[in-house]
Amino acid sequence: MYDIFSFLNFSQSLCYYFPNFVRFIYFNERNIMLKLIRENADKVRQNIINKNEKTNIDEILSLDEKRRSVIGEVDKLKNLRNTVSAEIAKMKKEKLNADDKIAAMKDVSDKIKSLDDELRGIEEKLDELVLYVPNIAHESVPVGKNAEDNKVVRSWGEPIKQKVKKDHLEISKEFGLIDFDRGAKVSGSGFYFYTGKGAALERSIINFMLDFHTTKHGYKEIIPPFIVNANSMRGTGQIPKLADDMYLAEKDELYLIPTAEVPLTNYYANEILSFEQLPAKFCGYSPCFRREAGSYGKETRGLQRVHQFNNTWNSNHLSSMSKKSFRH
Repeated sequence: MYDIFSFLNFSQSLCYYFPNFVRFIYFNERNIMLKLIRENADKVRQNIINKNEKTNIDEILSLDEKRRSVIGEVDKLKNLRNTVSAEIAKMKKEKLNADDKIAAMKDVSDKIKSLDDELRGIEEKLDELVLYVPNIAHESVPVGKNAEDNKVVRSWGEPIKQKVKKDHLEISKEFGLIDFDRGAKVSGSGFYFYTGKGAALERSIINFMLDFHTTKHGYKEIIPPFIVNANSMRGTGQIPKLADDMYLAEKDELYLIPTAEVPLTNYYANEILSFEQLPAKFCGYSPCFRREAGSYGKETRGLQRVHQFNNTWNSNHLSSMSKKSFRH
C-alpha cells in the first residue's frame, strides 16, 4: 500500500522528470486518486490553474461524495438482506411462513440493483474526469502562461551568433535529402520521403542513439509494437485529453503510437516487480504517428509539424526515489 502523503511528495519530484509517471501509477487506482484530491483539494485546484487547465475539481468532489453515499446505502441494504435471509432460512426450517420477509427482500434486492446501476454510472463518470486532472508540478517549476515565462535552469557552452542563411527546407532541397512534394502526393499533407543521404543520415542517427545508450548507459534495446490498445494510451496520458491528435484504427480499437514512450512505459503495466528486477532500463526506436489537429502557422513548416516521424526513447523503471536516478 502507498502512503498517500509521501507518495504525493514523491510524485511531485517525479513529475519534473517524467510527467506521465503519476498517471501511469494511478490508472485504475480510483480510490487513491480520489483520496488525494479530497485531502489536497486546494493544492490540486491551484495546480490546475497554474497549468492553464480547466478540470472541474468541484464536480469530481461532488460525484465522489455521492459515490460514497451510495456505497454506504448499498452496504446497509446488503447487510439487511443477509440478516433477513438468515431469518428466512431459520423460519423455513421451523416450518413457519416467511412470505412477507421474502417479498420484502425482493424489494431490497431490486433497490440494491438500482443503486448498483447508479453507482456504476457515477464511477464511470469519475474515471473519465480524474483522467483530466493534471499531475502535480514540482514546486521548482515556474508558473507561466506561455514559453516566455520559462526560466533557464542551466546552459552549456556559448551560442554562436551568426546569420542563418538557409533553413532546413532549403538545405534538404539543395542536397536532395527530403522530398515533401512526393510525400504529399503519396500520403497527403504532413508526410514526406527521406531520400539518398537524408535517409542514410536518419538511419545513422537512430543507430547512434541506440548504440550509445546500450553500450554507455546500460540500457536494454527493445523494438516495441507500433500499435497499442486504449489502456496503454491511458496509462501514459495520451487519452482522453489528446485523443483528437491520435490515429485510431476504429474497427480494432487500436492506436498508432505517438511515441515509443507508450509501449515502453506500459511494458510492466499491472505487474508487481521485485527490487532485484530494478532498475529496468529500456531504449527503443519507433516511427511515431500524430494527427497534429489544429496545427498551423510558420512553426508547422517542413519537419516542425508532421504526421509521421522517427523517435528513440529511454524508459526507466526504478526502485530509488533519489532525483539522481533520473539524470540520464
